[in-house]
Amino acid sequence: MLGSTYGTLTTDSRRARVIACGEQPGPAVHGTAGADDRDVSGRPLSADVPDLDRFFRPESVAVVGASDAEGRPNTGITRQLMSWAERVGARIHPVHPTRTTVFGLPCSRTVAELPEDVDLAVLLVADPIPVVEQLADTKVKFAVAFASGFAETGEAGADAQQRLAEAVDRSGLRLLGPNTNLNAFERFRDDLDGPAIALITQSGHQGRPVFTLQELGIRLSHWAPTGNEADLETADFISYFAERPEVGAIAAYVEGLKDGRSFLLAADRAARAGVPVVAVKVGRTETGARTAASHTGKLTGADTVVDAAMRQFGVIRVDGLDELQDTAALLARARPPRADGVVVYSISGGTGAHFSDLATAGGLDLPVLSEARQTELHQWIPEYLNVSNPVDNGGHPVGDWRGRKIIDAILADPSVGVLICPITGPFPPMSDKLAQDLVDAAEQTDKLVCVVWGSPLGTEEAYRTTLLGSSRVATFRTFANCVTAVRAHLEHHRFTASYRSPFEEAPRTPSPSFRKAQALMRPGKQLSEHAAKQLLRAYGIRVPREQLVTSAAAAVRAASQVGYPVVMKASAPQLAHKSELGLVKVGLTSASQVRDAYRDLTDIARYEGIDLDGVLVCQMVERGIEMVVGVTHDDLFGPTVTVGLGGVLVEVLKDTAVRVPPFGEDQARALLGELRGHALLDGVRGAPPADVDALVEVILRVQRMALELHGDLAELDVNPLMVLPRGQGAVALDALAVCR
Repeated sequence: MLGSTYGTLTTDSRRARVIACGEQPGPAVHGTAGADDRDVSGRPLSADVPDLDRFFRPESVAVVGASDAEGRPNTGITRQLMSWAERVGARIHPVHPTRTTVFGLPCSRTVAELPEDVDLAVLLVADPIPVVEQLADTKVKFAVAFASGFAETGEAGADAQQRLAEAVDRSGLRLLGPNTNLNAFERFRDDLDGPAIALITQSGHQGRPVFTLQELGIRLSHWAPTGNEADLETADFISYFAERPEVGAIAAYVEGLKDGRSFLLAADRAARAGVPVVAVKVGRTETGARTAASHTGKLTGADTVVDAAMRQFGVIRVDGLDELQDTAALLARARPPRADGVVVYSISGGTGAHFSDLATAGGLDLPVLSEARQTELHQWIPEYLNVSNPVDNGGHPVGDWRGRKIIDAILADPSVGVLICPITGPFPPMSDKLAQDLVDAAEQTDKLVCVVWGSPLGTEEAYRTTLLGSSRVATFRTFANCVTAVRAHLEHHRFTASYRSPFEEAPRTPSPSFRKAQALMRPGKQLSEHAAKQLLRAYGIRVPREQLVTSAAAAVRAASQVGYPVVMKASAPQLAHKSELGLVKVGLTSASQVRDAYRDLTDIARYEGIDLDGVLVCQMVERGIEMVVGVTHDDLFGPTVTVGLGGVLVEVLKDTAVRVPPFGEDQARALLGELRGHALLDGVRGAPPADVDALVEVILRVQRMALELHGDLAELDVNPLMVLPRGQGAVALDALAVCR
């Protein structure tokens, strides 16, 4: 079996093979890496978590540009900040160059004249840069810049934002914004209990649906409107919220990520803490990506890479704001599941069948209840009704205790972790009694009870008072959102139960393979196939027996040494897609065929104007599954590793999956499971199972190469990688490498 340390293998024999190819397994690293610790690519393995306590709960606040003049925008903002300061117990100090008082409070002319050191400075000025420079001489910890006209406006604005970021860096304070708003200073309800949602948004309006969950009895603790993120970014707030004891889930609306590695480190921190992160990430389409970039002035990143990175580190990505609010609410408040099984309980056979279809299609497991459990349920439900799952009660009992007995019996089944009751519309008194029985049962169990209240009105007493009045029942308005949230709940707890931070074992020092590989690099050039295979060989990746020859006679000698049948290929730098030019000859079995093939290949190369460095005479490997393993560079996340079904149809099939280093063996195997054609590796129609262990080994070695050569290697394409039957390994039959 493979280990989880980027190509370091765990059995003695395989470990010997790794060391022999030049890769030294490093010592185990435990705990969180130091703030200055970096991996072999030079990127950080940990990030400082900003202490944002004094941002959200300051003792003193300066309002620069404060006003009490009627009709002025700053006047309304000053009023709101004064109300907020009173709620959090902060002293507020207005600052204005021409006023002596604002709303009766003494007003300083400059920040240098403030009567005390302040925790937070709110900048209500069009150009915050001069004020930030003035704040450098104070002990202020945080500042907020509301001003717009920065990176969201284009190149000139981006330059201004860069100057602002540099001023912030010199000052030593931390800045929220620019192009942000007052969401952090909203009135949060303090009469709600239980785990809370912490909210992060790059667009203030997009957070409103989550914020209004408070009106449904769901607690919110913080709102961070990050704006253009000249300094403080989404990752900073994820890291901070993940360590807050009151936070049960983090909900985020993200338009662009400032730094891919920072985001992954923050997501890693949340995963280790077991705090779910639910995110809407704009940019799934080209149009959405353009819009996001113009709004926030940041790269969106290739969406397939963003999606993979989020999944890899346990971030739950949803599409709609309704999904964001419902999923975050459930994850914040639900206890860890006792089992993965879901039972659908309904007062209508049609409703139960419909919801069961959607739930099964959505990836939920609906186990068939045991014969004994079904017999028990038929004590209270007529025999002609189905109780195997979904459970059809034919009409929830109203006049006695039977309804509660049914629900308790379902929840008592050890295979059941979640009970979902879809109520498509109110049907008093039956729906009222059903809602009350579900709430009462939920209060007595540690299993998850969900209700879908499908009435379009939402004014019914059973919904507004009974269901929303319970912190133990998760209530939804649509079937789809319920399925999405329950699936996310179960997947989150499965993920965190086995999660191990990949940053703990990421390689920190280059291997001997790195020095061999560097000698092969040709900056700005594409390597020949022969040189690209030498690169693979340096990292212990198996390639066919082959020789590079420059004459027909040498080709015949090489074929006899390699062993018939052979493959012959033209070899030259900058040469890609050889088969399309007729520069590959397969299945040659005699010296005469080899001589003829050599002449054909060199003639075609001359005709095409290709300056060959020789012709490769290669061992022919036929039996196996053709895969592709590659490395590309993402502008946001850096090197990425892609795996898929390979061969000449790779661009037609487009069956690939991607991971962002660092990742371990578990993620390498999960990557294979995402392929539509992954069953081919298990063996189909009499074919033997493929050597998946060898394939995973290659993936981890390619990842090591991607990390170590991140500054030298722009692109790597191993296609096809022939994965042989189990126990026989994997062979890279062709390779393309482009140097940066």
